[in-house]
Amino acid sequence: MSDTLELTKELIRCRSVTPNDAGCMELIAARLEPLGFKAEWFNFGETKNIWLRRGEDAPLFVFLGHTDVVPSGPEEEWHSPPFEPSIRDSLLYGRGSADMKSGVAAMVTALEAFIPGHADHRGSIAVLLTSDEEGDAKDGIVKVIGALQARGESIDWCLVGEPSSFERLGDVIRVGRRGSLCGVLRVLGMQGHVAYPSKADNPIHRFAPALVELTAEIWDEGNEFFPPTSFQVSNINGGTGADNVIPGRLDVLFNFRFSTAITEAEIKSRVHALLDRHGLNYELNWRLSGPPFLTTQTELIEAVQQALEQVVGFRAKPDTGGGTSDGRFIAPTGAQVVEVGVLNGSIHKINEHTPVGDLETLSQVYRQVLVNLLVGRPE
Repeated sequence: MSDTLELTKELIRCRSVTPNDAGCMELIAARLEPLGFKAEWFNFGETKNIWLRRGEDAPLFVFLGHTDVVPSGPEEEWHSPPFEPSIRDSLLYGRGSADMKSGVAAMVTALEAFIPGHADHRGSIAVLLTSDEEGDAKDGIVKVIGALQARGESIDWCLVGEPSSFERLGDVIRVGRRGSLCGVLRVLGMQGHVAYPSKADNPIHRFAPALVELTAEIWDEGNEFFPPTSFQVSNINGGTGADNVIPGRLDVLFNFRFSTAITEAEIKSRVHALLDRHGLNYELNWRLSGPPFLTTQTELIEAVQQALEQVVGFRAKPDTGGGTSDGRFIAPTGAQVVEVGVLNGSIHKINEHTPVGDLETLSQVYRQVLVNLLVGRPE
């Protein structure tokens, strides 16, 4: 049985629901410290972050990942316990098997395979992990990067182990991500009896035409790197629970996933103009999870593409879709960021799983990326 599979299973057994690390990072540090990695902890609030670095020279290559997972959902709906790894039909089941404990395990075993034969590699290697990627991400990578920058540490290349693949391992790599902008909207009305609507002001009725317009709006056409910007309502709540009361307010959560074809400021301005045009009495607060980013330098992308050719026999489709990742905190520093990992079809779902055979293959891809960047001769 492969080392990558065994380590993935160990990590799945850790109930590391955000922001709990549940011992994952200690396991990883114990594997990497004998290889010359120095461990530093950057813990903020309930979040654990670890920075494991080998070497002091530039260029600096970083594996970026997270040990936290989303809640399992109803455990009785799983075919096997979510935090007890199980193999059926050549698939490894368990929460985090795809997102992203398999990626973290592959990073570790890739380093265990690379370092002994290349102890004199050029530059430095680091592993950066957080337990706050699936949560608010306010005490995770964003704070660690601030601390590293404050003492002059600069990342050149960052490989993120998020599940990027669609139909087979390595068919898609992320070379950027859309921005994520959240809105918390409260539409104000006047509560009253449903039998006397003239004596009340229903915020649901008020907002309905504006919602139609928001969902129909074309925010941009996208560009050669990004799909068009999308608007989605994620939660809407109004009413007292009684069927004879007009509510006095309506609460709406919405999200924009936006491209580089539009700015955060433009989105905000257009939304406010639309709501004002409909004469709404409202309060609106915004939260930017991260701006869009795109790696245009070719060095890391080409090292990953060559590694895929060498290991799986084909190059990947570069893509910028999907949700956000912690790469959004690395890219603004000037680092090249690429994401490559296992299949993402089951992430966050009941019975999350990943093909067993992909685990060792991913480790080999990661190792070959290191060779391509830090050794420079084919193996």
